[in-house]
Amino acid sequence: MSENTPEPMDAATEAGIHEQSRREKMKKLVALGVDPWGQRFDDRTLLGEIRAQKSAVQFHLESGEVIAAPDREADPSIDFRAWVAAQGKGEFKGPKVRAAGRIVLSRDTGKLRFVDIQDWTGRIQLFIGRAQVGENDWAISECFDLGDLIGVDGELRYTKMGELTIFAEKLHFLTKSIAPPPDKHKGLTDPELRHRMRYVDLQTTDGVLQRFLDRTKIVRSIRSTLTEQGFCEIEGPTLHAIAGGAAARPFTTHHNALNIDLFLRIALELHLKRLLVGGMERVFELGRVYRNEGLSPRHNPEFTMLEVYQAYGDYRSMMDLTESIICNAIRATDGKFVRPWGEKTIDFTPPFARKTYDELFAEHAGVDPSDAAAVKALAEKLGFDTAGKHPDVIKSEVFEEKVEDALVGPIFVTDYPASICPLTKRKREKPEVAERFELFVYGMEVANAYTELNDPDLQDQLFRTQLDGMAEEDSMAKMDHDFIRALKHGMPPAGGLGIGIDRLVMLLTNTASIREVILFPLLRPEQE
Repeated sequence: MSENTPEPMDAATEAGIHEQSRREKMKKLVALGVDPWGQRFDDRTLLGEIRAQKSAVQFHLESGEVIAAPDREADPSIDFRAWVAAQGKGEFKGPKVRAAGRIVLSRDTGKLRFVDIQDWTGRIQLFIGRAQVGENDWAISECFDLGDLIGVDGELRYTKMGELTIFAEKLHFLTKSIAPPPDKHKGLTDPELRHRMRYVDLQTTDGVLQRFLDRTKIVRSIRSTLTEQGFCEIEGPTLHAIAGGAAARPFTTHHNALNIDLFLRIALELHLKRLLVGGMERVFELGRVYRNEGLSPRHNPEFTMLEVYQAYGDYRSMMDLTESIICNAIRATDGKFVRPWGEKTIDFTPPFARKTYDELFAEHAGVDPSDAAAVKALAEKLGFDTAGKHPDVIKSEVFEEKVEDALVGPIFVTDYPASICPLTKRKREKPEVAERFELFVYGMEVANAYTELNDPDLQDQLFRTQLDGMAEEDSMAKMDHDFIRALKHGMPPAGGLGIGIDRLVMLLTNTASIREVILFPLLRPEQE
């Protein structure tokens, strides 16, 4: 490096210089009598709604004739400039509008500025002319930076290039952005930084805001589907004295006043079933659950679960309900039942396929599922330790290894081995089989449902078998005696369903990582 070559600035120094420049502009705003943090801004129209008014923009000839403008967005091949020239003398006129948004692009040509603003419904260009807005507002516009929030009153028109534009008549400064946004070409490229700075990620990374808006539509649709079918939404406790309802490691906390350990819930199930006993015949909860386990593209320690229970139903009722929930969620977004999944596609057109656990085991593992010796031999060939394990546990491990990843779906896998389903009613004619299904799509479990076990004696026995051998201090080794007591008061025959909302959103938004559908996923502490 020569003596005259300046030393390259590190990112922190460069950011500091940009911030200082922005603070200087903020001082200029104050000198102009402008509050850099803005005031209430009523009666604005969302940008998506403004763009929908484009048909109201028309070309007015000097003769008085009014001509509809061509739609360049619908047909980008239109030479808009040539079309304007062909009409003769005239100008575009359109409705008066009031808008607000964040500045995402700015181009200065001296006495004119073209600024793109964005809100959560879309983006539009502003034309800011010195003569049109006056000296005071022009001085305000000289203080604009990318990331600032501004308001505008003006007329909706087309430019000669065919760009739908608000021609500004009055500017309103609403909030100064002190920190500069990331480089518009590089953006936030570090995934962890994107998740940590989700507020910037939502502003600047294409598709992120829309993905989370789609998530809200999906969740709203789920609630609507269930409510329309007579289900009642409840709010169960998130602090449990016993970590029950699933086999998972809980987070532990301590209640000082009672001097007891409590657990963040790992499932919603057992409290919802208590409500069935109490006479609430159709109940659901859509809420967060917590499992003190690893991180992966499909697992986050804090995630959203839907659990539904229907008195006098069974797992077949839950299959129909699951299909209805998913299909309505698709209709609530873009309505496309054939959807992309990476380089593949998923066809959600109902009805979804249904096959039994044993049928799929034979098909994909190549072994008769009723031949315990053959299943064990295959498990050992796959590297599983089979010593002392129940044959159904061995079969389950082989199923996870050989079958699940082969399932394209959506497919309901039905009729699981009863011994691995302690909360599930058995088939009357075949008690070694549980009335359970799991819904798989490209190897990912999305839903799990049972015909619920309501025999208190059998439930007590199965709990004890499940907990046998666990250390008493293990939080998952405690018997939920109150739940057994509740069952003794009579829980009606019922179907129960659980759907992982984050995984469903992943599938419906073509997102490979669960962290991309959770606004604030768990992250390692930031290094100082």
